[in-house]
Amino acid sequence: MVDTITAMDALTHPVPAVTEDNAFFWRAAGQGRLVAQRCAACGLLRHPPAVGCPACHCLDHDVVELSGRGQVYSYALLHHPRSPRFRYPVVAVLVDLEEGVRVVSNLVDVDPADIRVGLPVEVAFEPTDDEELAVPVFRPRTGTARTGTARGGAGATDGDAR
Repeated sequence: MVDTITAMDALTHPVPAVTEDNAFFWRAAGQGRLVAQRCAACGLLRHPPAVGCPACHCLDHDVVELSGRGQVYSYALLHHPRSPRFRYPVVAVLVDLEEGVRVVSNLVDVDPADIRVGLPVEVAFEPTDDEELAVPVFRPRTGTARTGTARGGAGATDGDAR
């Protein structure tokens, strides 16, 4: 049996670990915006948030809004360990955003059998236990994969990764 991961199945996410270095990211996500740091010296976009630029070591940065569009670089279907806070399988995904930043997230609103490397995706935001914060997740862009709540058919097994 294959599960279909849908927004309707989504539970409220646990509150992320917010620090001085990443608070801007979580506040923006709570407002429905996906952002990243841009080095003030060399212009490198970076994620996850960091104190300094990994390329030139500059400590100054700007925060820029990202399009939220990209494509699946890699993914894995996670079945274990189970937590009552998540629906399974959890689709852990690496997304290459149009701006050149690669992010780790979850993929929702897709039948696992339809996931593929190169799948065009867009950002969505799911609530957390803190009403002011949200978690960015990704879903297939319209017309790129079957969505819905149907269950059944062939699909990936434990530990499958692409």
